[in-house]
Amino acid sequence: MDKFTVWTVILSLAFGSFGLRFLFIGLIGDRTLPDWVMRHLRYTAVAILPGLVIPLVLWPAGTGGEPEPARMAAACVTFAVGYWRKSVLLAVIAGAITLYGGLYLLN
Repeated sequence: MDKFTVWTVILSLAFGSFGLRFLFIGLIGDRTLPDWVMRHLRYTAVAILPGLVIPLVLWPAGTGGEPEPARMAAACVTFAVGYWRKSVLLAVIAGAITLYGGLYLLN
């Protein structure tokens, strides 16, 4: 791609992102949203986090896109600890320990 196309895409995405944020924060930020909207917005973080993490677990770039047992185990442990203890911090710590322990033992 040439530089003009790249910068056109970057600026278009920047203005689109700003426009979406301004719509919610600038125009309707001082109003209370209806209950049905708030109910749907509660699930935003829950939907975004798996969308960011799952491709890194299933198709990691470090292994050429091949699944790796250490990452799968770390994801399972993180999910189990988070579900069991209801603590994000404990889940992340347990997952990190499992990942680095698994990478050390398997390599």
